[in-house]
Amino acid sequence: MSSDAAADAGDEVVHDFSPLLLVYKSGRLERPLDMPPVPPGHDAATGVASKDVPLSPSSFVRLYLPPGAVAKKLPVLVYFHGGGFVIGSAATPAYHRCLNDLAAACGAVAVSVDYRLAPEHPLPAAYDDSLAALNWALSAADPWIADHGDLSRVFLAGDSAGGNVCHHLAMRQEFRGKIRGVVLIHPWFWGKEPIGEEPRPGNKGGLEEKGLWEFVCPDAVDGADDPRVNPTAAGAPGLEKLACEKVMVCVAEGDFLRWRGRAYAEAAARARGPEPAVELFESEGVGHVFYLYEPASEKARELLQKIVAFVRME
Repeated sequence: MSSDAAADAGDEVVHDFSPLLLVYKSGRLERPLDMPPVPPGHDAATGVASKDVPLSPSSFVRLYLPPGAVAKKLPVLVYFHGGGFVIGSAATPAYHRCLNDLAAACGAVAVSVDYRLAPEHPLPAAYDDSLAALNWALSAADPWIADHGDLSRVFLAGDSAGGNVCHHLAMRQEFRGKIRGVVLIHPWFWGKEPIGEEPRPGNKGGLEEKGLWEFVCPDAVDGADDPRVNPTAAGAPGLEKLACEKVMVCVAEGDFLRWRGRAYAEAAARARGPEPAVELFESEGVGHVFYLYEPASEKARELLQKIVAFVRME
C-alpha cells in the first residue's frame, strides 16, 4: 500500500458520534464541539469568584463563591457536566457561565467537577473521579467550603451524562443523610426497548445512543439495558435506594431523551412513595441542554428559577 493510500485508510472514520466525537482508524480523535477552556476568576456579571483545585494529576474541581458569602453558611451544590462522557470540562465556557449563574442565583458554594473522558479513559473513570470529587467536597478540605458551606445542605446537579452521574452517586448508600437533593437535567438514560416517542429500531438516533453507551462503557452489562444507563431496567437496583431526601428531574419537550427522564421520575415517585415527592419539570419548545447555549432566554431563566427554588426550599 502506498503512503498516500495508507494515510487515506488512516483517515477513515470508524466511529461517528457526531457532533460529539469522531474516531478515525489511525486512532486520531476529533471533538467538533470542543471549545478552548476559560480560566477561573471574578465574574463581573454576577460577582461570583471562582478558583480551580486539583484533585489528582488528571482531575480537578472549579469552586464558585457568590458575593456576600461571609454573612452566613450556604448550600453546597456539586455539579457534573454533560457531553456523553466523551467531551466537556468544568472549564468549558458554557459550563463556567452556567455555574457562575447557578452559584449567584442559588446563593450556594458550587463545586463543578472535571472528570476523565472516554475513549482515553472509559467508564468507570468518570464515575470514579466524580465519586472522589464528591467525597472531597464533603470533607470540607478547602476553606471556601469549610468557612462558607453548609454540609447539611448538599445538592447534586448535572446535565445529560452529568445527570447520569448524579443518579449513580445518589444510589450509593454511604451518602444517605449527606445529600439533601439531586437535580437531574435532561439526564442521559437509555434502554434496548424504545419508550414513548423514542426512535424505533433501525432509526439512526436510537442506534447512536446504544452505540455511544457501549463505546464509553466497554464492560456494559446487557448493552443499553445496563443499569447504569437504564435505571428502570428489569433487575436494576430499586429507586427506593436513592440516598437523597428529594429529587427533581428536568426534561425538555424537544429532547428525545425526555421520555427516559419522565420514566425515571415516575419510577422514582412510585418507589419512594408520596413523601418525599419527586418533582418533574418540563421546558416547552426547547431541546437538549438548551440553557447552556441560550442562557439569557426566558426558558433558561425559568429553568434556573426552578432549580433555585428546589435548592432553597427547606
